Amino acid sequence: MKRILLFAAVPAILFSCQPSTDSTSEEVVKDYEAISLLGDTLRSASPNEALLERFRMHETNFKADPSADNWIWYGRFIAYQGKYNEAIKVYSEAIEKFPNDARFYRHRGHRYISIREFDKAIADFTKAAELREGMENEVEPDGMPNARNIPVSSLHGNIYYHLGLAHYLKGELEPALEAYQNAIGASRMDDNVVSGTHWVYMILRLMGKDEEAKKVLEPINKDMDIIENFSYHQLCLFYKGEMSLEELTGAGDGTSSANDAVNYGIGNWHRYNGDIEKAKEVYEAILGKGGWASFGYIGAEADLARMK
Repeated sequence: MKRILLFAAVPAILFSCQPSTDSTSEEVVKDYEAISLLGDTLRSASPNEALLERFRMHETNFKADPSADNWIWYGRFIAYQGKYNEAIKVYSEAIEKFPNDARFYRHRGHRYISIREFDKAIADFTKAAELREGMENEVEPDGMPNARNIPVSSLHGNIYYHLGLAHYLKGELEPALEAYQNAIGASRMDDNVVSGTHWVYMILRLMGKDEEAKKVLEPINKDMDIIENFSYHQLCLFYKGEMSLEELTGAGDGTSSANDAVNYGIGNWHRYNGDIEKAKEVYEAILGKGGWASFGYIGAEADLARMK
């Protein structure tokens, strides 16, 4: 019997509006978002009222002016509820109208990752990269601003970061490595450096390139100006030997996506240091927390699927 996993989307908002088109769909309406790589049924939990207010604002803006910018925000706040299939549909409609706007492929690709359709994600991110080739990079606004209200990511960085993730989740380490290296190259802030370095380090260790992995940690230090990617910073310091496993394990307590990232890094650390059973134990613990849309969760799920 399949397990049914609920995911409290962060942020989570109740999607109560009508689709952006007036046509009547004859598609069968699913009561779940995806089937996991292990065969589990994945559903999103009920959202909260505070973020519903933000969604309504973007919905109103979109209906009054369906510009590319408003369409982006409309889709993002649908996805923040855990309504990934609905968000994909909205982005697909937008692509029909704005076929050369890389942002729609970038965001749709992200949500294809959420529902475990990695090949479609790769196709979208590859298209986005082609559309942005030769263009100046730009800051990507945060859907949920950090404590300092300073966006830390860029469009080019996010395209390559998520392209790397999609390849990684398929077990395609070489293209994943290239994409993450491109993401670091597009970095503008320390937050991007630590997030990209975390994935590059893990990939190189999984490839058995331990010396190269050690070398990529050289720019990492305790004095970096980290605004939101504290978990990735701590992981990199751990890999470098400047933070203990006990300290890192404490940082991984809880159920947030950041904690999944820490625990997944710990699981992989056990794995490429030869303790496969401990790695499996950590992966299973991540899945037990139920945050099925986090990257750490999907990584653990993909690894367990391959191991089985």
